[in-house]
Amino acid sequence: MQANGAGQDRDSELSCRNGAQNGESSSTGAAHSNGLLSVTNNGNTVINNNNNNGVSAQPASNNTNSTSDANSGVKKKKRLSQSEEDVIRLIGQHLHDLGLNQTVDLLMQESGCRLEHPSATKFRSHVMEGEWDKAESDLNELKALMHSPSAIVRMKFLLLQQKYLEYLEDGKVLEALQVLRAELTPLKYNTERIHILSGYLMCSHAEDLRTKAEWEGKGTASRTKLLDKLQTYLPPSVMLPPRRLQTLLKQAVELQRERCLYHNTKLDNGLDSVSLLLDHACSRKQFPCYTQQILTEHCNEVWFCKFSNDGTKLATGSKDTTVIVWHVDMETQQMKLMKTLEGHAYGVSYLAWSPDDAYLIACGPDDCSELWLWNVQTGELRTKMSQSHEDSLTSVAWNPDGKRFVTGGQRGQFYQCDLDGNLLDSWEGVRVQCLWCLSDGRTVLASDTHQRIRGYNFEDLTDRNIVQEDHPIMSFTVSRNGRLALLNVATQGVHLWDLQDRVLVRKYQGVTQGFYTIHSCFGGHNEDFIASGSEDHKVYIWHRRSELPIAELTGHTRTVNCVSWNPVLPGLLASASDDGTVRIWGPAPFLDVQDAEGLNECCSMDS
Repeated sequence: MQANGAGQDRDSELSCRNGAQNGESSSTGAAHSNGLLSVTNNGNTVINNNNNNGVSAQPASNNTNSTSDANSGVKKKKRLSQSEEDVIRLIGQHLHDLGLNQTVDLLMQESGCRLEHPSATKFRSHVMEGEWDKAESDLNELKALMHSPSAIVRMKFLLLQQKYLEYLEDGKVLEALQVLRAELTPLKYNTERIHILSGYLMCSHAEDLRTKAEWEGKGTASRTKLLDKLQTYLPPSVMLPPRRLQTLLKQAVELQRERCLYHNTKLDNGLDSVSLLLDHACSRKQFPCYTQQILTEHCNEVWFCKFSNDGTKLATGSKDTTVIVWHVDMETQQMKLMKTLEGHAYGVSYLAWSPDDAYLIACGPDDCSELWLWNVQTGELRTKMSQSHEDSLTSVAWNPDGKRFVTGGQRGQFYQCDLDGNLLDSWEGVRVQCLWCLSDGRTVLASDTHQRIRGYNFEDLTDRNIVQEDHPIMSFTVSRNGRLALLNVATQGVHLWDLQDRVLVRKYQGVTQGFYTIHSCFGGHNEDFIASGSEDHKVYIWHRRSELPIAELTGHTRTVNCVSWNPVLPGLLASASDDGTVRIWGPAPFLDVQDAEGLNECCSMDS
C-alpha cells in the first residue's frame, strides 16, 4: 500500500536503498542470525555490522550457474517493490514504538531499508531532548525534502511555542519573554495565538500554566504530541506518520465491521478487542431473528408497541381498548405483565413515552377526539384531554423538556399542550398524520395530507417544507441524532430521508405496504438497522445501507402494524399484529461453532 505519496521522487536518501549489487547479499557458508547475514571468520561467527547500506558482501563466486550458487551458499535478494518497502518501514516503526530497537536495526540492515531520513532521525532526537536551537537548525535540512517548504514557518512556530511554555514552567520568565518577543513575534504567524501565549506570563505557578494552556507540561508526553504535529508537514518518505500500522489495522477492522450485515454489538475501536488473524464476521444467530416470547394477553388486533426510553418497559395498544405495560427483565429479556390501562373506548392506535418514562400518552384511531395521559408507575390517569368532539387526535409527540406535548389529527387539529391538557398553542388548518419533536425543543415535524413533512416552529410561528413524497406518508420516525427520517409511504414501502440535506437517501425493498398505517423503526447499536411491519404478515429488517432485507421474520398470521427495537438491548425487537399477538424477537437460544456459516444468507425462517 502506498502511504500518503511515499515514494514520490524516490531517492536513495529517502527510501530503501538497493546497493550497486541490486540488493544482492552474498557470503560463503552464510547463516542467518536474527535475520542478519553472518560470516565465519577463523571458526567464529561474526555479525557483519559494517555500514554498507545494509548489504553484507563477500567476494563474488566465479560460478554464475544458479545451481552452483545455491550449493555454494550464495543467496540472491530480489529488489523490493515500493509496497514491500512500505510494509517493512511500517513494521519497523511498530517495533520501534514497542522499544525493540535492536530488532529494528537488524530488520533495516538486512532489508536494505531506512526507517526514516537521517535528517528526520536527528530532528526527532533533538525535539525529544528539548534541544530547541538544534531542532530549529534541523528544519533547514528538512526544508529541501518537503513538498511544501512554506510549512517550515508553521513547524518553527510549534517548536518555539513548546520552548516558550517549557521556559515558563521552569520559572525562566525572562527567557520565555525573549522567545516571545525576539523569535515568535517576528515570524508574523498566528498573531491571535501569540496574544494567548503572552497571557500565560501571568500564571502564578506551573499547575496553573498547564491548566490554562491545556498542556501536559515539560516532558515526553508533550514533546511526543508536538512531534506528531510536526510530522504532518513532512512527506512519509522522510518520516512516517505516527503509529501508522495501528491506523491501517483499525481502518481494516472498521471496514470489515461496516460490511458485516449482522454486526449489532458496541463498536470498540481498540485493536485488543478483535482478532487480527481472521476477518470479522457476525453470525445471524446473534441477531434478533428468533421468536423468544409471544404475548397473547390482548384479545383483539394490536395496533401499536413501543419500548420505553430506558428499555425497561414495553407498552402495547390494542383495538380491545386497553394499553398493557410490560416489564422487561434486562437479564433474561423476558416480558412480564406490569399494568393494564383500560377505558379507551375507540381502541389505542398510538403511544408515546415521556422523555423520563414517567408518563405514557395514548391516542385512538381517526374518529377518536380524546387523548389519555397516564402515570405509568401508579397506573393513574393524569389527564384526559378533549378540545372538541369534532377533533381527531391520532398522533402525539413529547417536547424534549418533558413538560409539553403536541398532538393532532387529519381533521385539521394541531395543538401544543401542558401535562394537564391545557392548550398552549394551536396551528390552524394543518391535517396531521404523524408528529415528531426535534431535540432543539422548538421544531415540530408533521406529516400531512399533502404527502409532505413540514417543520413548524411554535416560538416564532414559522413553517417550512422539508420532505415531499408522491404518495401519502402513513407514518414516520426520526433517528436519535435528528438527521434521518424513516417514512412508511402508501403503496411504496419504507423510505429513508436525510432531513438536513432534504434528499431521499434510500428505498427499502421487500415490504408490502398499502394504505394501512404501519410503523417502522431504527434500531440496533448506532441505529445501524431498520425494521418494519408489513401487510404480508412478516417483519422485515434491513441494514441501513442496504436496500435488500437481511431478515424476513415469519410467525404472525395477519398484518404486522408496528415494530419497536429496544434502545438499550440491541438484540431485542417487538412486533404487534392484527392477529392479536405481540412477538418478542431475539438471538437464537443456543449458539454453536457453526454460527459463522451462512452469513450472507437471508435470515428468513419460521418461528
